[in-house]
Amino acid sequence: MKHLLDISPMKVILYGYCFIILLGTLLLCMPFASRNGSMTDFLTSFFTATSATCVTGLVVVNTYTHWSFLGQIIILSLIQIGGIGFMTFCITAISLTKKKIGYMSRSLMQNSIAAPQLGGIVRMTKFVLCGTLVVEGTGALLLCLFYCPIYGLGKGLWYSVFHSISAFCNAGFDIMGVQEEFVSFTAQVGNFYVNLILMFLIILGGLGFFVWQDLLESKLRFSRMHLHTKLVIFLSCILIIGGAFLLFVSETGGVEYAKLTMSEQLIASLFQSVSSRTAGFNTVDIGSLTQTGQFLIICLMIIGGSPGSTAGGIKTTTFAVLGLSVLTTFWHRKSIEVFGRRMEEGITRLASCVFMIYLVLVCFVAMIISSVEGLPLLDTLFESVSAIATVGLTTGITTSLGNVSLVLLAILMIIGRAGSLTMLLAFSSRKNPVVSTLPLEKIQIG
Repeated sequence: MKHLLDISPMKVILYGYCFIILLGTLLLCMPFASRNGSMTDFLTSFFTATSATCVTGLVVVNTYTHWSFLGQIIILSLIQIGGIGFMTFCITAISLTKKKIGYMSRSLMQNSIAAPQLGGIVRMTKFVLCGTLVVEGTGALLLCLFYCPIYGLGKGLWYSVFHSISAFCNAGFDIMGVQEEFVSFTAQVGNFYVNLILMFLIILGGLGFFVWQDLLESKLRFSRMHLHTKLVIFLSCILIIGGAFLLFVSETGGVEYAKLTMSEQLIASLFQSVSSRTAGFNTVDIGSLTQTGQFLIICLMIIGGSPGSTAGGIKTTTFAVLGLSVLTTFWHRKSIEVFGRRMEEGITRLASCVFMIYLVLVCFVAMIISSVEGLPLLDTLFESVSAIATVGLTTGITTSLGNVSLVLLAILMIIGRAGSLTMLLAFSSRKNPVVSTLPLEKIQIG
């Protein structure tokens, strides 16, 4: 019992995700989960369960044509659990029993959703759950107006619920394979109504639950917001608008955009800029984009969403700290300062650690897959970033990858969802920082 209590919250979170993935894998292996009533092989089920729980969206079989209605429900359940964190459901279940929630459970919840403090964590859990239900419900109702006239009430309602949850959780799973395999939302490239609803859900899911709360408490007054919220809002706007502009410029005259009208090119650029930061939906064929466009999407994917959200990537705040640290050095300042506030000491070290872990893992896996599969490095780099950033976009190589490559991508997805620092601290033997007593000696940099 003592050993169980000594397990760090980081390990519990990691083990929790692994348990959910294993359970989802076993359920998807069963005959009732497939459309033809036969058992699905373990690796396909494992990869799908991992992708769903880690809200990624990379798939090796078409979600609509391969999985039965029950199989799709299992996938959607894994997406929902992975999207808002399994500890959210655990804390909610304990609250319903009227039992007292102990320190360990609160600490787990704090780490699970990247809460800034332990106080008020139960209230925050209820806010997360209620907010998620309201946003997903609103998205589903709006999508019903599009899907129900096309597919009928029952099927239209299911399509609306599935895609609303998948969009808000930034999962990238879709069941549009009824039209053609692996098409995502390419048939709706010029549909402003569907595009705007999906972008609305993706952006809300990627902002983070604490940003929601701060926006409500500050009544949308920028001066009253916390520094975290200001950075998230400011950088998100820059990335969305800047990403759309650069994608439009890089793809104008390209093969894929040549098929589209000017209005379709504009909405496609905006949608892909929003979706590329972790959602994984696409309204254009990613494999047909120029190499410049694909590299731009890689950059957007690795930045990702914001802490405490359903999104992945190194996070917008990490990217902001890295950028601000460069400016701080250029301006010869000792501390990072922005929006009239000074950031804590050592935050640059944490941001650099996160970025380097992602960079090393992505390059390592991309080179292995490129060597094993004989594929271009840009394609495997795109796939690796998509996995660790829990995005789900692909240039079209996922279904042709071998077992070794799929396992490596699954590992990246788990690391990306649990968080690189979570993985690092989960297996760290030291709980407290060690003060060095060694002599100081300077080296030259640059």
